[in-house]
Amino acid sequence: MAVSQGYHVNSNMPREEYLIPLKLTWTSTGALEAGAITYPQPSIEKYAFAEMPLSVYSGSFELVAHFKVKGDATAGPGVATGKLRYQACSDRACYAPKTVDVTVLYQVQ
Repeated sequence: MAVSQGYHVNSNMPREEYLIPLKLTWTSTGALEAGAITYPQPSIEKYAFAEMPLSVYSGSFELVAHFKVKGDATAGPGVATGKLRYQACSDRACYAPKTVDVTVLYQVQ
């Protein structure tokens, strides 16, 4: 993922209840079985709009989605689809949460 310069997103475990966490979920995985999502280590940053430091991601970082091939899967291409929910913020304010579609192409051999 890449967050535009001057912005950050809340981590998957924000420190304040009112903040929306970064969350990747799978809606259809075809021949794959979705496993754990590995999120990077967040940064702890202090911003003028928040009383306490926040747990955030900024810049470029990776989310790692783990999958297993289902026992009854047939060989060939497939598509896993999901949703990525996040709340973007600048150094002054947080904005309304958004959810975007995620598509991952795969090949079962």
